[in-house]
Amino acid sequence: MASTTAFRRLALTAARPARSFHNSARAFIKVGDSIPQLNVLVEDSPGNKVNLAEEISKGKSLIIGVPAAFSPSCSNSHIPGYINHKKLKSAGNVFVVAVNDPFVTKAWGASLDPTGSSGIRFLGDPTVKFTEALDLAFDGAAIFGGPRSKRYVLEVEDGKVTAVHVEPDNTGLDVSAAEKVLG
Repeated sequence: MASTTAFRRLALTAARPARSFHNSARAFIKVGDSIPQLNVLVEDSPGNKVNLAEEISKGKSLIIGVPAAFSPSCSNSHIPGYINHKKLKSAGNVFVVAVNDPFVTKAWGASLDPTGSSGIRFLGDPTVKFTEALDLAFDGAAIFGGPRSKRYVLEVEDGKVTAVHVEPDNTGLDVSAAEKVLG
């Protein structure tokens, strides 16, 4: 009788669908996480690859993610807020990452900071791989023609994320503004 009960239990278990998925939403990068080791970001030209994890392995850094270079909020408020902030130099290395090609991010950086005196580096993520690795991409097809980055700022120290500021509506400008992040 015991073997019959065991056989029925086994048969019932085998008949149930496998739970091969997790039904909760994946969480984007969080405090304590490392920046992904990817060689997909580009600076100034397609051949100039930047591995941001290596660039920020020591000291303080900011990674500022934007939906698009030359978009109104990005160009008129978000990035100029950092360029002109009195505490920018104490933030460490600062990188702006946009889901654009390196020619666009180079031109955009030159238009916002013609002398390069801010020290901010403008990086393109043309394949969206870096942004997706952070789980900070959204479907921007209706506005931007394809996937884009949520607007965010990551504060990083010695390669580890110490604070995450992600706009809840993906593109607004509140929690990731310079005055909120730098004080």
